[in-house]
Amino acid sequence: MYALIASVPILLTVVLMVFFNWPAKKSLILSWLVACLTAGFIWKMSAHEISARTISGFLGAFETIAIIFGAILLMNILKQSGAMASINKMFSGITEDARIQAILIGFVFAGFIEGSAGFGTPAALAAPILISLGFPPLAAASVCLIYNSTPVNPGPVGVPLLTASRVVSDAVILRGGDPAEFTSELTKWVCIPHMIGGIFIIMAGVFVLVKVFGKNHSFKDALPAIPFCLLTAAVVGTLYILLALTSAPELVSMVSFLGALPILIFAAKKGFMMPKKVWTFEGHQDWGHPSWQSTTVVSSVKDTNMKPILAWMPYIIISLMLVASRLNLFGLKTFFTADKLTIKIHDILGVQGVNWDFKFLYNAGIMPFIPIALLTIFIHHMRRDDAKAAIRESFKQVSGAAVALLFGVAMVNMYRYTSNAAIGSIVAADSFGGDFNFTNSSMLYVMARALAKLFPKGYFLVAPLLGVLGSFMSGSCTVSNTLFASLQFETATLIGTSPVFIVALQSMGGCIGNMICVNNIVSVCATTGTNGNEGKLIRINIVPCLMYSLIVSLLVGLFIYLGIDPMPELLS
Repeated sequence: MYALIASVPILLTVVLMVFFNWPAKKSLILSWLVACLTAGFIWKMSAHEISARTISGFLGAFETIAIIFGAILLMNILKQSGAMASINKMFSGITEDARIQAILIGFVFAGFIEGSAGFGTPAALAAPILISLGFPPLAAASVCLIYNSTPVNPGPVGVPLLTASRVVSDAVILRGGDPAEFTSELTKWVCIPHMIGGIFIIMAGVFVLVKVFGKNHSFKDALPAIPFCLLTAAVVGTLYILLALTSAPELVSMVSFLGALPILIFAAKKGFMMPKKVWTFEGHQDWGHPSWQSTTVVSSVKDTNMKPILAWMPYIIISLMLVASRLNLFGLKTFFTADKLTIKIHDILGVQGVNWDFKFLYNAGIMPFIPIALLTIFIHHMRRDDAKAAIRESFKQVSGAAVALLFGVAMVNMYRYTSNAAIGSIVAADSFGGDFNFTNSSMLYVMARALAKLFPKGYFLVAPLLGVLGSFMSGSCTVSNTLFASLQFETATLIGTSPVFIVALQSMGGCIGNMICVNNIVSVCATTGTNGNEGKLIRINIVPCLMYSLIVSLLVGLFIYLGIDPMPELLS
């Protein structure tokens, strides 16, 4: 009964977003309020502590919001300065084959954009480029959404994965683990199965393209592109996994896709592993379905004929700065994380143990994204009005995500830090076969216990679907991890499965769900002028979404079967 009561705020979030089409920023405020009432009236948490935990959640969410704002600010400045138009032009003339164009632009280029900005920008930027190369607008929208999955983890400056790690850090410490080690292991065990599944998703995008939108509607048209799909997987995957094993999560998506782009462009221009016969959408206006076409005028980015090296310069500088600070070159990491440069707020509202420590210079948004974005205004000689428009648009874009994250993290704090001895005794009396020593009485643990009883053996098949659900309803892997990473961690400890693997599956599911999430679909339909086809895109993309989820589940299930456990101390 208590598990059902505890689940009400989350179920309310699902109902409001999925069935009533409420945005995350509205539904999570109401869900947070219900969580507070549940914590107060059922779990008997005091109003004083509820307030302190809420403020602590807001402060923790600010760290993520700063990164999101910095990444989006740079993206908007590049659009207004003409840099993005210059980058777009680079893709014309590489190849006429639509299948290869989809891979290079929809997967690799958009993967880099996801790694550096994310939050709806990749598909919205890549799809118009494909349209300019002759793609039916709906086909461009679909394939870009499918491809906006693998790069989402570790994702934009590592935010989704770091969020998952941050929300479970207290639980890691409680079980004798090191949060930094957990982040490192989580990065590794997200990236390895995720990139193996990424081989499938590269091919899946091409198969959907030719089967659904091709003139012949035949899977056979995809076969000649498989060698280039495998080449792409090899080049991106090598960089992706190498960075996952050796560097910080902030670098993995951005640097791996950026590094792979010139290699794959060179290969395509030289004809290496390319299809012998060119496949295009030529004449699709005559043989394609009317719903494939734009129904509204699509705006384009500003074009100032900027030189490509100047257009790419901000991202190159940011990549170098992140590499230097995350790998502690020149002692930058030591300096940025120094105690004297840490903002500390302890015992918030006088509640002992409710603390916030913020190493602000080690936050990728504050350093280097926001300074480099502002510096780009001068480097690109932007007009004052264009710079103001970019800054204004950035604040507008980040506002919705900010509200969702503020109240999402605050709600998770209600779930994690509630405690009631009477409820603990009642739930403990519900024997779990005598297998578990049940001493925790938080709302989160009660829910985790119920999930563990429902799926004692095959939970690894369920875990990514919870992540998909979180992204589908919130439009963000980051929000999905905020909502469910703690629940997944606690469930893993109850069923005796590595929390690293289960939280990894949560994060992978969160990014896979991007290809069907309502926010991304609405955004890409708006930028391609295909409004009204949102339901059709979900029906097209749900198949690769579920298949990708199954692949990563089975891979992690294999690791579990082989007895691999990255941090066994978390189960001791």
